[in-house]
Amino acid sequence: MNTTAIPTLDDIQAAQRLLALYLPPTPMWSYPSLDAATGARVAVKLENVQPVGVFKVRGGLNLVANLSATDRKRGVVAYSTGNHAQSIAYAAAQLGVPCVIVMPENPNPIKAASVRALGAELVEHGPTFDEASAYAVSLAERRGMYLVSAANDARILAGVATLYVEMLEKQPDLDVIVVPVGSGTGAAAACLVTRALAPGCRVIAVQSSASPAGHDSWHAGHCVTRPNRTRVEGIATGSGFELTQQIMRELLADFVLVLDDDIAAAQRMMLRTAHTLPEGAGAASLAGVLALADELSGLHVGVVCTGGNASEDEIRACLRADRLA
Repeated sequence: MNTTAIPTLDDIQAAQRLLALYLPPTPMWSYPSLDAATGARVAVKLENVQPVGVFKVRGGLNLVANLSATDRKRGVVAYSTGNHAQSIAYAAAQLGVPCVIVMPENPNPIKAASVRALGAELVEHGPTFDEASAYAVSLAERRGMYLVSAANDARILAGVATLYVEMLEKQPDLDVIVVPVGSGTGAAAACLVTRALAPGCRVIAVQSSASPAGHDSWHAGHCVTRPNRTRVEGIATGSGFELTQQIMRELLADFVLVLDDDIAAAQRMMLRTAHTLPEGAGAASLAGVLALADELSGLHVGVVCTGGNASEDEIRACLRADRLA
């Protein structure tokens, strides 16, 4: 596979066959109380039950499994606020590949502990994702290791796309899929799958207004950098990614911004109505559904609980706000 090309349906199906060796399909459920709260018919794909609690494990496994023998021996370096880090660390552990993860300073302790438990070396550098990524580039060069992109790799996209194949196999009549955006792998993958399997299904992306680089890149027609101030760490990026933006520019139906407080409210709603506690990024798609309530009323809408790696502080804040609501 050309790692910088847009993956084909054949690439996605190959990833599905590979991932079947490691991961069972995740559940997808509907909840009457959630439908009543949103005005739509909402189906929730529960990726928070993955081995490392996040959808990104699909892309990590597909990438590492498809490395050359030489690159596996060199080992891999990845950079992340935590979820992509866990996915690469998990894949490296499964396949016996040396792994170094670079995360911003003071990372989510649950995600950091998971990376260490998986046997990866964890390096903390810089206050934000962007500083961590720059350091990872130099570290990979110094150590002669393979640098894993956060998004600009067709193997990651093909792996993530298997999630949306599962969604449409379970609910082929979805009208809309709403997807949170950090690096954009989920939204880009959803676009590729719906084009191939359900061309009448629209894909709508959601991002925090406090870190709008993906949204602004899509509207500008080229990748831009923006302040990265969201407290929702799973979607905290300060620049667009070329491969995912290229796909979204062609195929994405819409892209909306929501407040961090809107995401927190959706997190509480998911706790009450879907009986699951997502991390903030895992509730961002529901925040998008609520922001577009009039447009989506009565439609069959798919959302992904992309991850469940909420820190203890995040859980306390969610529960405290729920009591005050």
